Amino acid sequence: MTDTKSKIAAGLERAFATRGFADPSVEDLRDAAGVSLRTLYKYTPSRAEMVLAALENRQQRYLALVFGDLPETPTEALETILARVGQWMETETSHGCLFHAAVAADPGSEKLHALLSRHKAEVAAKAAAAADLPGAETELLLILEGLTQTWPLRGAQAVTAAQHLAKTLLRDARQHQ
Repeated sequence: MTDTKSKIAAGLERAFATRGFADPSVEDLRDAAGVSLRTLYKYTPSRAEMVLAALENRQQRYLALVFGDLPETPTEALETILARVGQWMETETSHGCLFHAAVAADPGSEKLHALLSRHKAEVAAKAAAAADLPGAETELLLILEGLTQTWPLRGAQAVTAAQHLAKTLLRDARQHQ
């Protein structure tokens, strides 16, 4: 991404994460991106493209935070991943997944559905690889999604519960090898 495109995507992400997808006006989005209206439309020619750019930016940041520089042992890696998801929820969004919110705001968008699907598949695949649990992507995604949806209600308790479930999954997988 170019510096300008990255700056725009980061500003759009902040605006949508803070105010939702319906509320910010184009002028609000322009201000959040820190560029002129002409430049905003040059890089993101429609509101739908603005949402996609924001979510692509979010995906990169999320993957870097959650999966960057993990411990080598599967148990420690999985515990770290879940703790980092809790950290993400605490610092970035306390009310759930922005990808799901985007699809809820525009349920007919095939591009948003595809992006949501790709994002979740990549998260699940990275978690399965880090935990050395090939074939357990669905189970891990269920734990991760449960954590993000439970965080607003239970906070750090949700992380502890997700870590407990992950340890159980790891133990069961090792017993069946």
